[in-house]
Amino acid sequence: MGRTGSSEEIYDLVGIGFGPSNLSLAIALEEHGASTPQTPVTSHFFERQPTFGWHRNMLLPSTTMQISFLKDLATYRDPMSRYSFISYLHASNRLVQFVNNQDFFPTRQEFHQYLEWAAAALSDRVTYGTEVTSIRPVAEAGAATADLLEVEVRAGDGTIRVVTARNVVISTGLVPRLPEGVTSDERVWHSSEFLSRFHARDPQSLRNVAVVGAGQSAAEITRFFHDSLPHAQVSAVLPSYGYSVADDTPFANQIFDPAAVDDYYYGTQPARDAFWRYHRNTNYGVVDADVIRDLHRRSYDEQVRGSRRLHFRNLTRVAEVHSADSGTTAVLHSLKDDRTEEVALDALVFATGYDALDPARLLGDFDRHFQRDAAGRHRTERDYRLVSTSELTCGVYLQGGTEHSHGLSSALLSNIAVRSGEIADSIAMRRAERELDRARPTTKAPSAA
Repeated sequence: MGRTGSSEEIYDLVGIGFGPSNLSLAIALEEHGASTPQTPVTSHFFERQPTFGWHRNMLLPSTTMQISFLKDLATYRDPMSRYSFISYLHASNRLVQFVNNQDFFPTRQEFHQYLEWAAAALSDRVTYGTEVTSIRPVAEAGAATADLLEVEVRAGDGTIRVVTARNVVISTGLVPRLPEGVTSDERVWHSSEFLSRFHARDPQSLRNVAVVGAGQSAAEITRFFHDSLPHAQVSAVLPSYGYSVADDTPFANQIFDPAAVDDYYYGTQPARDAFWRYHRNTNYGVVDADVIRDLHRRSYDEQVRGSRRLHFRNLTRVAEVHSADSGTTAVLHSLKDDRTEEVALDALVFATGYDALDPARLLGDFDRHFQRDAAGRHRTERDYRLVSTSELTCGVYLQGGTEHSHGLSSALLSNIAVRSGEIADSIAMRRAERELDRARPTTKAPSAA
């Protein structure tokens, strides 16, 4: 394995991951630099994927975004930005047609094309096919400095290089979650790998499939199976009695407003608890009403025809999964009567969500310099910077993994433009403060007469 030394340039910021959050940050930094061309914030981003991609395996036909197109990469921060969704439509010669749709919610495929369009304009700021493996303070003469970080980057060929930065922004995305004891294989999939796994199989070989989960992804995959496999039995395994509708009404949606971040961050613990208790149903474990109605209509039509192939196993959990060369068997446990049933399946999809990113994996021993709360979670400043336990002037920022401190929108697109703008402003302001400190003359103590 090769290794190269630290680059000569010291970046103001190194971004880890180049999904929508850090793409939005790159845009905010570019537009900040346009207003201060003499002293732009220098940055570079590293992305593990070979090209830009955002939930590619869930770009199912006709699925739509669950947020307004105005909650794009830039509009909430700067309505005049050339990186807005409106600008993309204009560049694609589809603005008039989109307006004629009279719809706030573009298809997921079109929104992904918008993200690719924006990422292509910033391709010189990102290196794809590279993985950041560690972050550590720069060591000089046996001591760690307080203002510089070394970021170790591994390329696809195994070569390792080290870049130096004053700040890092970690945005590595969420980690797919499978039930304990379950591992992914050619018949057992997590929703994050759905389309790749599906297209790798002969559809005719998928005659009995099941989807586990009660959220949006689970419902969409169930509908996709029902459309794409007209010969198959399709089961939805629901831990609840049925799908619950997502609350997207105007007052409830205010929890995703930029101002709600302050209400959550500076609020009392009872106020924070109320956010989750009353408004969790805006995003977590819920399904859009039109998808619910569509699935129920299909089920009812099958009852009318007397030919059932869409099955809803409510109040049911997967107790065990047994995989062998001959096939996969799921042991289903019904909470209604406490009975178990073994079901042979050609595909078993777990739409069971994700875990938040853990920066400790990248920080290693350096993680001890950052404070945690009573629950063991990292403490963060309002600007999404980790709170340090020592006199560190370098910054480690998080895009994601801050739901406990910044509220429900922390891992979502809703507040992405404003959040990225706040991080860009924080980095620029802290750099200006450092430069002012260096410019101040030092006063010498008068010598003794």
